[in-house]
Amino acid sequence: MTTPVCTSASNAAAPAAQTLPYPSFSSYMRARQPALLRTARSLTGNPSDAEDLLQTALTKTYVAWERIEDHRALDGYVRRALLNTRTSQWRKRKVDEFACDELPEPDPVPGGDDPAEQQALRDAMWRAVMRLPARQRAMVVLRYYEDLSEVQTAEVLGVSVGTVKSAVSRALGKLREDSELGLVRS
Repeated sequence: MTTPVCTSASNAAAPAAQTLPYPSFSSYMRARQPALLRTARSLTGNPSDAEDLLQTALTKTYVAWERIEDHRALDGYVRRALLNTRTSQWRKRKVDEFACDELPEPDPVPGGDDPAEQQALRDAMWRAVMRLPARQRAMVVLRYYEDLSEVQTAEVLGVSVGTVKSAVSRALGKLREDSELGLVRS
């Protein structure tokens, strides 16, 4: 067997002997789309962005379909198109952060307190409410935790409005004098 010396003779013989693994772009796309989508997801980290990236790369591949000589290397061509497209997107991204000499102060938390301190105060308040006598505790919970009016609280407990007012007043006085709440507030 002899090796052809003339490159034109070898090129002329190659198309007749070569069988294309994918006769058309659509057959290639249907066969390889799941694997290429996994590659795109690994580049973007977001399924929606990966689909957009793959669509762009497949569009570039479709435009160049006739120029691609070796259809056995299509995956490499598309992967390179994916990588180049992703790199271009990354370079064109809008940068919202700029370097500066001083770091900006974070926005203050509403109320001015640390969330951990707020939680500690809520816990201390609930423990203090639990130390109230049952009747006063029920009235405080209905009035301030359930946000019922004095009339609604009286109806729920079956007492007069004056009883609710006086019991809640005494309960609030006990809560103001509670030593644990004084430590948390200061």
